Amino acid sequence: MLRVDLNCDLGESFGMYTIGTDEQIMEHITSANIACGFHAGDPAVMRKTVKMALAKGIAIGAHPGLPDLVGFGRREMEISAQEAYDMTVYQLGALSGFVRAEGGTMQHVKPHGALYNMAAKRPTLALAIAEAVYAVQPELILFGLAGSALIKAGEQVGLRVAQEVFADRTYQVDGSLTSRKQEDALITDPQTAADQVVRMISEGKVRAQQGSDVSLQADTVCIHGDGPHALAFAGHIRRLLEAAGVEIRAVGS
Repeated sequence: MLRVDLNCDLGESFGMYTIGTDEQIMEHITSANIACGFHAGDPAVMRKTVKMALAKGIAIGAHPGLPDLVGFGRREMEISAQEAYDMTVYQLGALSGFVRAEGGTMQHVKPHGALYNMAAKRPTLALAIAEAVYAVQPELILFGLAGSALIKAGEQVGLRVAQEVFADRTYQVDGSLTSRKQEDALITDPQTAADQVVRMISEGKVRAQQGSDVSLQADTVCIHGDGPHALAFAGHIRRLLEAAGVEIRAVGS
């Protein structure tokens, strides 16, 4: 039977601002990437999101990002490898504290936004992030873009890795995600997204925007939770995958 993990970025509200429908979307996923306060989230939101995930049996992961609340962590910043290491350790420590306080354990780490995309292409940053994860908690699973430098770095330092694919994003011929600055970056039709995911799981391939197939491995699928129709999209994707015979389970289970 085909098997895959469904993950979503959660805990991205802060202060008086509410982003996403975390509690409802948890009904459709198996792993939650919880913001750690740099690109989104705050201590109260982190605690509440951790508590909800544990109550629903959702595997918890840290979602460290760049210190850019205004830009939601999606703008690149010039950072050194040491800075990448330090900010990763800092954010893992913050979320880990809440997870332990609520009696849970963390499953994984997935960098957010620009930090994720930078680490996918820059081996020095990828290695710094992987070393930070290993130093804090070596049994954690490192999520990274399938086939990217982050996956290679995780394997290099001895971490278990999960190769991530995206249900709602289009791909380039080099295996990278189409930039959000382009109009064709997002897939909004659930059936098209589900067909793409099933093919990535069953055949290990995705059709790039340039028309050719790209080989990849799909261990976990990201479904974004901050769009206007994210909840309906997540539910529809899960139902279509299950109808196609795909077992939905957390990557660490």
